[in-house]
Amino acid sequence: MCGIVGAVAQRNIVPVLIEGLRRLEYRGYDSCGVAVLANGEPRRARSVARVADLDDQVRDTRLAGATGIAHTRWATHGAPVTDNAHPIFSRDTLAIVHNGIIENYETLGEVLRGKGYEFVSQTDTEVIAHLIHSLYRGDLFAAVREAVQQLHGAYAIAVLHKDQPHTVVGARQGSPLVVGLGDGENFLASDALALAGSTDRFIFLEEGDVCELKLDGVRIADRDGQPAQRDVRQVAAYGGAVELGPYRHFMQKEIFEQPRAISDTIPQADGFDPSLFGEAAPKVFGKIDSLLILACGTSYYSGLTAKYWLESIAKIPTQVEIASEYRYRDSVPNPNALVVVISQSGETADTLAALKHAQSLGHQHTLSVCNVGTSAMVRQTEFTFLTHAGREIGVASTKAFTTQLVALFVLALTLAKVRGHLSAAQESNYLKQLRHLPAALNSVLALEPQIIAWSEEFSRKENALFLGRGLHYPIALEGALKLKEISYIHAEAYPAGELKHGPLALVTEAMPVVTVAPNDALLEKLKSNIQEVRARGGQLYVFADSDTRIVNAEGLHVIRMPEHYGLLSPILHVVPLQLLAYHTACARGTDVDKPRNLAKSVTVE
Repeated sequence: MCGIVGAVAQRNIVPVLIEGLRRLEYRGYDSCGVAVLANGEPRRARSVARVADLDDQVRDTRLAGATGIAHTRWATHGAPVTDNAHPIFSRDTLAIVHNGIIENYETLGEVLRGKGYEFVSQTDTEVIAHLIHSLYRGDLFAAVREAVQQLHGAYAIAVLHKDQPHTVVGARQGSPLVVGLGDGENFLASDALALAGSTDRFIFLEEGDVCELKLDGVRIADRDGQPAQRDVRQVAAYGGAVELGPYRHFMQKEIFEQPRAISDTIPQADGFDPSLFGEAAPKVFGKIDSLLILACGTSYYSGLTAKYWLESIAKIPTQVEIASEYRYRDSVPNPNALVVVISQSGETADTLAALKHAQSLGHQHTLSVCNVGTSAMVRQTEFTFLTHAGREIGVASTKAFTTQLVALFVLALTLAKVRGHLSAAQESNYLKQLRHLPAALNSVLALEPQIIAWSEEFSRKENALFLGRGLHYPIALEGALKLKEISYIHAEAYPAGELKHGPLALVTEAMPVVTVAPNDALLEKLKSNIQEVRARGGQLYVFADSDTRIVNAEGLHVIRMPEHYGLLSPILHVVPLQLLAYHTACARGTDVDKPRNLAKSVTVE
């Protein structure tokens, strides 16, 4: 969600701050701002438009300074208006930017009002600004350390004060923050990507850390206030502009990048060995007796799909939970379970909190499936499988989802082999199927013209149903989510067998019903469900495998998939649903890559 950039230098740092914000735009935001110390006084520019507008303001006002902080904000407390945009000031002496949510801001606010502080925004961030100001006694580092002891919730902050012109102080708890080390200058950011081109040496702050950036160095204290030494890691963060090429939007580009992304994610090994997940995995995987998968949104649907694979192929009990719900209920921990957390960014706050909760309950073995090798999630799990989707700009996830499915399929086959449920012949056959996936996906992408024709009809609708059975029910859920996210059409997904238990009441000729129809063991049952819809005048839009014998008829529109792909069929069937959502959104004229109210990296609960 929100993005932070900060710097202390011996040059005008504003261009670096603005460029850092540009690199964080993909996360999603609805306001942005920058503050610097100029002639000993904090000055700022803020915008409720895009970073380009902020850049224009900066140029028009000639804002410049060698110490500064900047921010892209996704509104939580307070509407996306200028007064709520960061940086937030306290009495024109202190400036702060903040990612996260402070849960006790109302209580702290009352105390601060009693001390004479006036609030001019509706943000929880202003509470932190005034709290630090009230504790400042000439040492910003000490004031921040004291203040964060009173905060409940999640935060990553960067703070500057007019009386310490070459100092920026940062702190983190539950939200990511990294330090970038330069030569005579140092940086702070919520993502190493923001600092690409300025440095390739990073310190990834740990939970509870407070850091002080000066021209000649950085000091860090842990949550107990003790001096802390953190490893310096060299990370070549790619910061070049991502070009659209022949595509209208990044989402469309990323849909068509899936064959390459999947090819890059499929292991190059000749078999499925636990060492694919980490050096210690061969010793641990043989002891695993169940799985607990924790994820949110699209990643949750990849986990639901994986449950079918894990229980069918590896014969291992698997539980899938929404991460944001898991930590708030009583659960029964199993020390022999493998906890699998899934996230594109590896910074999803709900999933990180669920992981921490699982570990606190005694879950010893953890695995992250993630697209970012430097993320907090990867650093906090015992094992890792990195997907290689590449940078995903569109808020609605596409290639990150299908590469997650590939990773989870590899996990299922690996555990099946360890547990003695995968013969050499089966292993060879599955490996061939995986390696043929990119070619199969290219055939699916060739269906785009037919899907565009459907999208014109969908663009005039306000509601839609999605149906799937068995292994493809989570794919129907993902299809409905994509349509909701970017076209703003209300969409719901159901197991097709549940139609008669309620949703059938919604079916009229005005309600499009999208159906995923692979040629699997549930096909005949699915055909019966299709007839239930037709009998009530519903309009069916079916993605059917070529050998299903489902053909176009009155109220029945069919796009024929190139081939049935067995257990890997969900990876093929989700792609036309992505294209349907994309072209429907284009027809409705919505902001495809940056849909309203949504963010790419969800770093708050």
